[in-house]
Amino acid sequence: MRQQVHFITVATADLPAARRFYLDGLGWRPTLDVPDEIIFFQIGPGLMLGLFDADAFGRDIDPAAAVVTRPGGFTLAHNVPTPDDVDRVLAEARAAGGTVLRPGQRAEFGGYHGHFADPNGTVWEVACNPGWRVEPDGTVVLGPVAPDIPVDQIN
Repeated sequence: MRQQVHFITVATADLPAARRFYLDGLGWRPTLDVPDEIIFFQIGPGLMLGLFDADAFGRDIDPAAAVVTRPGGFTLAHNVPTPDDVDRVLAEARAAGGTVLRPGQRAEFGGYHGHFADPNGTVWEVACNPGWRVEPDGTVVLGPVAPDIPVDQIN
């Protein structure tokens, strides 16, 4: 198996709430939207995020199971260039109906970050990390952690 992920699919208890949050609130454009089933978003080169109705998600994995699968134990991360961008994205998420779990603040890794949950509880981290960057082609470069850089000097 190649070291690649092409789809991240999240069990979503309230798909209409997710639709309102991502499409109406955040302004995302779906690649495919199957009402009452799944919404796909292109989120990077070769990478899709699927929000799948939780009951349908469970049946897709095991048709005999009556278990509703819910997200948990992971975060989706969104990196931005500045601490002000972290605060802006958190405010956008709140205005769209999300819940800010952790307001923007200096992080132990030397940058600045905060967390929000979408209406179904999927947790997002929004971070400005001075040691990491995303290249124009989508490659993530993990550089050295720089805890001694003051937040006001992160760009």
